[in-house]
Amino acid sequence: MITPEPPRTAEQRLRDTLGRLRDDHDAWGATASPDGIPCLVPLWFAWDGTTLLMATRRTNPTAVNVTPTGAIRVTLGTPRDVVLIKGEAEIVEGPDLPTADGDAFAAKLGWDPRQRSPWVYLRVTPHTVQAWREANEQAGRDLMRFGTWLLGPSSPDRSAVLPS
Repeated sequence: MITPEPPRTAEQRLRDTLGRLRDDHDAWGATASPDGIPCLVPLWFAWDGTTLLMATRRTNPTAVNVTPTGAIRVTLGTPRDVVLIKGEAEIVEGPDLPTADGDAFAAKLGWDPRQRSPWVYLRVTPHTVQAWREANEQAGRDLMRFGTWLLGPSSPDRSAVLPS
């Protein structure tokens, strides 16, 4: 039998979530085709305090599916410590990416897809962020709704979430 950890406070969940966004390297990105066929893939990502920047090939279903609607879901962690992000993604071609964003992505992940055709970036703007570990955290899992953090400032300090 698995003994659940005690529930975290909302403030601790937010700190843990921002830490994952800052420190994790991989996330699961989910999109769907216009016919409703799902596509779930692991993607590298960097967080700038407001958006996630992810990279994939332009021809992969993930990027193709983003084009019509922009809808995307992203998850970090494990089933017993999950961060679920629902948002909108836009395609950014490597040459169109601001230099600072590309440099931050390359510094965090150790590779730079800007000059690798057909690689593109997905800039994901979160609308909803939820985090929970066990059933005892389900009730307070919402950390962001309608693009606004429910605790603290509407946009956390970028220095707290960018790689050093």
